[in-house]
Amino acid sequence: MSVRTLPLLFLNLGGEMLYILDQRLRAENIPGDKARKVMNDIISTMFNRKFMEGLFKPQELYSKKALRTVYDRLAHASIMRLNQASMDKLYDLMTMAFKYQVLLCPRPKDVLLVTFNHLDAIKGFIRDSPNILHQVDETFRLLIEVYGGLSAGEFQQIRQTLLIFFQDLHIRVSIFLKDKVQNSNGRFVLPVCGPVPWGTEVPGLIRMFNNKGEEVKKIEFKHGGHYVTAPKEGSFELYGDRVLKLGTNMYSVNRPVETHMSGTSKNLASQIQESIAPNPLAKEELNFLARLMGGMEIKKPSGPEPGFWLNLFTTDEEEEQAALTRPEELSCEVINIQAIQDQQRNEELARIMGEFEITEQPRLSSSKGDDLLAMMDEL
Repeated sequence: MSVRTLPLLFLNLGGEMLYILDQRLRAENIPGDKARKVMNDIISTMFNRKFMEGLFKPQELYSKKALRTVYDRLAHASIMRLNQASMDKLYDLMTMAFKYQVLLCPRPKDVLLVTFNHLDAIKGFIRDSPNILHQVDETFRLLIEVYGGLSAGEFQQIRQTLLIFFQDLHIRVSIFLKDKVQNSNGRFVLPVCGPVPWGTEVPGLIRMFNNKGEEVKKIEFKHGGHYVTAPKEGSFELYGDRVLKLGTNMYSVNRPVETHMSGTSKNLASQIQESIAPNPLAKEELNFLARLMGGMEIKKPSGPEPGFWLNLFTTDEEEEQAALTRPEELSCEVINIQAIQDQQRNEELARIMGEFEITEQPRLSSSKGDDLLAMMDEL
């Protein structure tokens, strides 16, 4: 497991979230000033400097539920609100889109180009706010600094960590089904055509060498695909041609997007249900949430400007039906955490200990870790 995976996972999923929200804001004919405020507020929160500093520290990935809590908070960082069914659909689309991109990366290192594509597009969403643009550019520079010198083996470890995170997700998405890149069971179809990874040759030739390193024989074979040589390598600089199209906005053409639980995912629902037994990683996950969410500066709506609800379904009836048919095990029960500054406590976890909504009086314990585990049991 790579300890450098979390920033790439967060930024790419966040990029997909912004693609979807932008498409739905346009589809719902939300007034331009409100749509711009929503996008600017979410991007500003997502790229908050303190938040990014905590995110880029080497750390292992945590559970899907912990990450889902962060995205729920991020999606509600402005005047827009989503109900449970729309938030579930949003998270499904985010995760399946990035899973597809990771699977199709020609080289492990190209997951960084996918991230750059997301950040390039995010900069295009920002309106009339040079400060937010500067925040995104600073994250670009941080990515180049942290990941620019990693070896191919380290990128392979990052890619493998991402695939392990996504391995049990097989949610059918209408765009992927229509484009025939996803099967009816929710699994993706890997192409046998297109450019090969940069720096490699089109398959079809076997070379044999003697013990002196001299080529002595060539054998050609039919590979069954339609491959071509990569025209050039994508740019890993702040500005440049990424070449790779993975990670660009697939919702730029307005078309409805639906998600459906595959049979495989329904069978897995009972397997992934959270255990009621104390989770040995509970303390670490809470620590993770405390660090990240403590760095998020959520701006509450100021003035008389009213909020609004956004529907990720075509009609309200579809949204209600989705809420009724989705397995409970796959709908995350989001824990609302309010991280506040407390100058008299040294540990970051102390900032959220008193903010969990608990019906019973917390039991006394000699250890803060035990207190947190006890609270997790009672949630």
